Amino acid sequence: MRPIRTFNVTPALPQRLEALRTLAYNLHWDWDVEMVDLFRRLDADLWESSRYNPVLMLGTISQARLNEIAEDEGFLAQMDRAAQRLEDYLRDRDWYKKHRKAAVPGECYAYFSMEFGLTTCMPVYSGGLGVLAGDHLKSASDLGLPLVAVGLLYQEGYFAQYLNADGWQQERYPINDFYNMPLHLERDRDGNELRIAVEYPGRQVYARIWRVQVGTVPLYLLDTNIEPNNQYDQDICDRLYGGDIDMRIHQEIMLGIGGIRMLKALGLTPTAYHMNEGHSAFMALERMRAFMEDDGLSFAEALQVAQTSQMFTTHTPVPAGIDLFPPEKVLHYLGHYRQRFGLGDAEFLALGRTDTGDFSAPFSMAVLAIKTATFINGVSKLHAEVSRDMFGELWTGLPPSEVPITAITNGVHARSCVARSTQTLYDRYLGPNWAEASPGAALWERVFAIPDDELWRNHELCRSQLVVKVRDRLTRSMQDRGALVRELTEAQECLDPFVLTIGFARRFATYKRATLFLHDLDRIRQIITGKGSGRRVQFVIAGKAHPKDIPGKELIRSIVHFTRDEGLSRSIVFVPNYDIHLSRDMVAGCDVWLNNPRRPREASGTSGMKAAMNGLPNLSVLDGWWDEADYIRTGWPIGHGEDYDDPDYQDDVEADALYDILEKEVVPLFYERDKDEIPRGWVAKMKEAIYLNTPQFNTARMVKDYANRGYFAASDRARTLSADDYGPGKELTAWQARITEQWYEVRFEEVAISDTSDLRVNQPFKVTAAIRLGALTPDDVQVELYQGTVAIDGEIHTGLAVPMAYQGQDNQSRSVYALEMQYTASGLQGLSLRILPRHKYLNSPYDPKLVLWADPDSVHISSGVVSPAIAL
Repeated sequence: MRPIRTFNVTPALPQRLEALRTLAYNLHWDWDVEMVDLFRRLDADLWESSRYNPVLMLGTISQARLNEIAEDEGFLAQMDRAAQRLEDYLRDRDWYKKHRKAAVPGECYAYFSMEFGLTTCMPVYSGGLGVLAGDHLKSASDLGLPLVAVGLLYQEGYFAQYLNADGWQQERYPINDFYNMPLHLERDRDGNELRIAVEYPGRQVYARIWRVQVGTVPLYLLDTNIEPNNQYDQDICDRLYGGDIDMRIHQEIMLGIGGIRMLKALGLTPTAYHMNEGHSAFMALERMRAFMEDDGLSFAEALQVAQTSQMFTTHTPVPAGIDLFPPEKVLHYLGHYRQRFGLGDAEFLALGRTDTGDFSAPFSMAVLAIKTATFINGVSKLHAEVSRDMFGELWTGLPPSEVPITAITNGVHARSCVARSTQTLYDRYLGPNWAEASPGAALWERVFAIPDDELWRNHELCRSQLVVKVRDRLTRSMQDRGALVRELTEAQECLDPFVLTIGFARRFATYKRATLFLHDLDRIRQIITGKGSGRRVQFVIAGKAHPKDIPGKELIRSIVHFTRDEGLSRSIVFVPNYDIHLSRDMVAGCDVWLNNPRRPREASGTSGMKAAMNGLPNLSVLDGWWDEADYIRTGWPIGHGEDYDDPDYQDDVEADALYDILEKEVVPLFYERDKDEIPRGWVAKMKEAIYLNTPQFNTARMVKDYANRGYFAASDRARTLSADDYGPGKELTAWQARITEQWYEVRFEEVAISDTSDLRVNQPFKVTAAIRLGALTPDDVQVELYQGTVAIDGEIHTGLAVPMAYQGQDNQSRSVYALEMQYTASGLQGLSLRILPRHKYLNSPYDPKLVLWADPDSVHISSGVVSPAIAL
């Protein structure tokens, strides 16, 4: 029966406990261990059963317990300290104020992501992308950045995982109760729900707005599960990554276009827009529409101004991971933007195509994001290289090394992933600021002052706690599916708190090779049982396969079957329903973190960073972040970064390498103890992992990089181009149109090299070029000499570009450029010349995607002496 009226009933707290409400609704408690202790102290069992949700707990705890605790002076003192700590935190975030010299009132950065992994009680994330986004917000808050975040609020979120008796992954979709989560429903001045509307074919879809307060950062989430939307439209915000291609495009329209409209409804005017993956790239269409309809800009001007302030982070190292939509779908759902822009079908679809002449090509969200962004980055150095290769065709004529996709390596939020007892240890020996300290800060040297026995005993405590929690979670999972008594007994006795424990937890995609350690069953059996040495090894494994990923589910089942068939269920444990809470237990309680993807398909990986912060050495293929870490001092590399054409051969080689490292290095180092039962060599590696990895692979460093290299510059450019009624933006747009039209009239006519005999290292010589610029002027271009080593194929693959100086015009009205240079290395060296556009408002000479190289087949090249025709 439908109610005739609904009410949002909030917890009734004694006045003395009102501070608990404030604490519960700001997610700062998630990375403040003392606040977590405060809520656990209220009711430890309820804290666990509520999935660590203080709002739900306050709404269900008995009034008698609240009245009791309101008289408990010890609890009240702890609560008051927590409230004061939150107040101090919100007031004292000052990194931004100290480092943003050109800060202006109202500056704001909008961060768009399809998912946010913030805490266990908000299951609106699927894995690493979401947790990375959540950590980004936490560190933005720690640093005091004026950042707001935009996403979708999913009624069912991502699935809860359980295994049937055969070990096959099953999915449940628990309903999220928004009114018992740390969410605020945004309202207008009259107290009504604040709503926005987005056009879909034949109708409008409405969404209300919820806010999650993440320290100082607000995260705004759109929710379509309301009337008057029809059932299909209500389900747009039903499941994360659920449904078919039509549902995906519905979701991405709501995120990108709806997100922009939501910011406007909230009265926010961001100065920079950050797309975390390409899901939100439709934002550019809505921003361009607004610039045209509200500010009177042309399409080209609107595109230029929108691009100025947009940033794009790609997390995808393979083309198959990019959202591609059929052209007819894009025109069906977004054709009204084409009409507003005054474009033809092909022109509109070209915004999302690499080859704009291929009229059958799908529409790529990543390409749309790249074409409408001023700053583009991958999430590790290796991933940036892969991305430059993937998307290099968008910059025809540029060497791959110069494709303007840079790297900002991911990090993790330290206070969110380091175990409570370990944080206390770091606070005591490193000081309270270790979690945000920069690489090179003096406090990191104090890691080596931590007594070995204290660090080791703390880690042993974490391992023991992991064993207890895994047993409990496994037992409850088996009870839910009606397991046999024998299976329950094995679950309650699984793992040994004193045995070397290897952790593996990540999405069960096939390229991550979760079963590589089972490649040689006889050999891994010997390693696990410690045959001949008594030095046993155990594995804790967790992760979800996408509901439609049958090969991924097969990997899970094969692990379960192996453990049963071999009688190893106490030594290899697959823990179902991997989530943030289990992740934190595993990265703290395991001894080694294993990662063995097919290089280079792991864009970054962050779980290994979390493990390192807890002192765990990594055992990993040189992919993602691990490729740029010190993988000798802080762990062990599997292979040396080789590339393979045959995946079966690759599995043979890398599985064998994995077994060798375990047998010859990892196991002996772990079990070699002194008279005090301390593995000194192992502890030394733990300290190196903390010392080298914690400050570098930290979202404090990462978000500072985004601010210094992206947010500040994008905001400054946006402010510059929008000044004087967008005068500079209009000027730049007109210049780009002119230079594009005239570019094909530009050509090299003559290049003179003063000495082409064999050269010696550091021997100077002069290069002079005569260029026809057509209707362009020397102010419109920059001419560069490109020099480098000639590879075996006769090409310069990685060269150095040096600007040439304009010398004036010669007697044939050609523009003359010259440069004196020398080679600093011997061997076969080469040079070429190129011309790039130049304008004072241009962010990069690569933005117009125009480059002209000197063609040796069509340019006259003189040798010996400078040609009199271009002599000065």
